[in-house]
Amino acid sequence: MYHNPVLLKQSVDDLVTNPDGIYVDCTFGGGGHSREIVNRLSEQGKLYAFDQDLDALENSFNDERFTLINQNFRFLENSLLMYGVSEVDGILADLGVSSHQFDEAERGFSTRSNAPLDMRMNVMQSLDAKKVINEYDEEALADIFYYYGELREARKLARDIVHHRKSKVIETTEDLKKLFSYLPPHKVNKFYAQLFQAIRIEVNQELEVLKEMLVQSYKILKPGGRLIVISYHSLEDRLVKRFLKNGMFEGEPERDIFGNYKKAFELVKSKAIIPDNKEIEENSRARSAKMRTGIKV
Repeated sequence: MYHNPVLLKQSVDDLVTNPDGIYVDCTFGGGGHSREIVNRLSEQGKLYAFDQDLDALENSFNDERFTLINQNFRFLENSLLMYGVSEVDGILADLGVSSHQFDEAERGFSTRSNAPLDMRMNVMQSLDAKKVINEYDEEALADIFYYYGELREARKLARDIVHHRKSKVIETTEDLKKLFSYLPPHKVNKFYAQLFQAIRIEVNQELEVLKEMLVQSYKILKPGGRLIVISYHSLEDRLVKRFLKNGMFEGEPERDIFGNYKKAFELVKSKAIIPDNKEIEENSRARSAKMRTGIKV
């Protein structure tokens, strides 16, 4: 089962402003957003969807206006050029891990199941969670836990892992969790969620991939084209917010003598859109979702 698409109506309402246009769904997954986008298109409209997960390909559907590309969205620009597309009217990216990936225990994404340390969104890649945990040095592990998991005790966690793996390889999610069995029960769920998030981000290079996609999105969007991103944690949302503001991820843009800078996008709303209580009740994945929409200047 794939999750119900988060913020479906709000995102597609913002995205499809020209039924004859060309659109991109960067994260096809179960196909919920893509199907709704195609429903809004005329016979001349076109949608290109991306997904690197082989499981997602089974959700494809037949429509002359629709093309599913089995690629990571970090290859957005070049992949579209292969189809003769250099400009698009709108791009949607619903980030994060799908419910399907969490529910497939053997993928190792879930903190609830004992599974091999994997966490690869693309099962063809060589780097997995087992390599990260057993082969990265202590400093690299500490940085991952601190920057990607926002865990303040990152150095101690890394030290514990490196000490343990000297005597026994850490093979499974349960092996990893046992190292921290000393944690008080009321802290366990949040801690494991942060720990697994940090490892998953490293395995899939999620923040670097997101940056590459955002930069390419700006290049291929037509003036007036729309970029919509739904994120699920502060690390992603921070990057999206900054990029939509000034086209940068860090530092400050050059300003003129009046203190103004060249905008990359106009925001449709100054604050992120979040799901209402009804959607959260029906779809727990929506709880942490934030949607931001920018119109290319």
